[in-house]
Amino acid sequence: MKKIGVIASLLLMGNVLFAQSIQEGKQFLNYERYQSAESVFQKLLAANPNNTEAAYWLGQTYLDPNREPIDTAAAKALYQKTLQANPNDALMMIGVGQVELMQGNKTDARNRFETAINNTKKKNLADVLYAVGRANIEPKDGDIMYGIDKLKQAADKDKKNADIYNEIGFGYWKLNDGANATLNYQTALSIDPHDARASFMIGRIFETQGYGQEPIYMKYYNEAITEDPNFAPVYYWLYTYYYQRDVNKASDYLNKYIAVADNDSKNCYAKASLFYVSKKYAETITQADACISSAGQKTFPNLYGLKGYAYDKLGDSLKAKQAFEKFFSVVNPDNIGPTDYATYGKILLKFPGQEAQGEAYIEKAVSMDTIVSNKIKTITDLAKDFAASNNFVEAGKWYGKVLKLDPNFGKQELFYAGYNDYRGGNYKSADSVFHIYQEKYPSDAYGWYLGARAKEGIDSTNELGLAKPLYEKVIAISDTTKDKSSIKNFAIPANRYMVAYFYNIKHQTDSALLYNNKILEIDPTDATALKTKDALQGVIKKQSEAADKANKPAAAKK
Repeated sequence: MKKIGVIASLLLMGNVLFAQSIQEGKQFLNYERYQSAESVFQKLLAANPNNTEAAYWLGQTYLDPNREPIDTAAAKALYQKTLQANPNDALMMIGVGQVELMQGNKTDARNRFETAINNTKKKNLADVLYAVGRANIEPKDGDIMYGIDKLKQAADKDKKNADIYNEIGFGYWKLNDGANATLNYQTALSIDPHDARASFMIGRIFETQGYGQEPIYMKYYNEAITEDPNFAPVYYWLYTYYYQRDVNKASDYLNKYIAVADNDSKNCYAKASLFYVSKKYAETITQADACISSAGQKTFPNLYGLKGYAYDKLGDSLKAKQAFEKFFSVVNPDNIGPTDYATYGKILLKFPGQEAQGEAYIEKAVSMDTIVSNKIKTITDLAKDFAASNNFVEAGKWYGKVLKLDPNFGKQELFYAGYNDYRGGNYKSADSVFHIYQEKYPSDAYGWYLGARAKEGIDSTNELGLAKPLYEKVIAISDTTKDKSSIKNFAIPANRYMVAYFYNIKHQTDSALLYNNKILEIDPTDATALKTKDALQGVIKKQSEAADKANKPAAAKK
């Protein structure tokens, strides 16, 4: 075996330790343990300020999209300072370009990326291409397809690097291309069977397909735990998953998360949120305030959102609005979820002059949610709130949106949309909704009855008789129904309308009596119909007597 000198051995050991330290920091970053990652990279930079690889990854720690809050200013200062000392360093060019891209300076950013690639020797090209790919995929406004292209070039040069395929998968994930995302995450797993993030992200992809996929995505989440029990993000995700489903399971996963995560304000937020899910809203606010006070500038932004939710539950719309305003001002926009937009939007609807913004937020919540059932729930919950506050115009409008979203809407959805339109005085809209009901369920008397009520709203004096054909349909269905009691609540009002129509509008007392008798066939004890029968018969009798009297002189002349 070839001998090596003591100095050479020490140098070799130093390189191994150095590589392990960078890898350790990257592993902490993968675990979303940002404090730990920062500590590793900062120590490396303290030992060697020109360690550009450590500087690059420290900047990535500041900019990680899952970090709250991200620190663009710190990353920019670090990259610019290190680039000034190392003007030809490709990683620093890419780091500065990434910040420029995030700040909207796309042209300069692209120039830096291409310069970094062109000035890199073949040996290091895969790492540089990987960094360019990250710079375009991680931020909100990057050129994702450009990033994927560079990552594919990197993969061609380093086929055994699972990180590259994970990043490609993340790019396709952001493009909502689940098939290609899954393919690349599976490739990462084939390279590194312990790649928990790849399994976790495949689970996330299946979860977007709806609750029916739960056995599949839970399988991948559990595989991620098996592959790497220290992978903190999966525990946190499962905590949020069970948050409103099973508070005990949520608490269990939260404890597992805390055991492997950094002790920061995100943990404090999670603990406070358990008060919220337990409906202890005042305690939620108290705990959130304590977390904010202790964290200072490094406060996890969701703490402000949590206060907004709690104040909303307590009915304090003003404080809820103020808390959400703070949350929206400090959170990374990429991390605002559909429920956040929907809840803040509903709160804004309560403030005169801010209705348009509130509605825009709700529409955004619906458009960004990838699961149709979630979209429907968001709108339905809002419509219920409006109905509960007797704002039937808005309730009808939002229930109507459900019909456009849900291709499988049924009687219940049609009823809520049409009936709230009716209660809000929007009779034409109600008429349109009930017309759909009648077409879809032609043998259901209720649809015809509801439609007739809407027609009565349009024809308030009944002079046009708009409701008459619909009530006739109700009566026809009633006539063929053996169990009259099952249709009593529709058939009696329908016949009562016909009584009034023929007596008051057409002045046909015989026809009015005919329909009144139909009421008594359904319910012989109906007090109104009994009184009406006596009155109508009295009118007919008088009419008959008057006719006879009018005819007698004519007979005498003969």
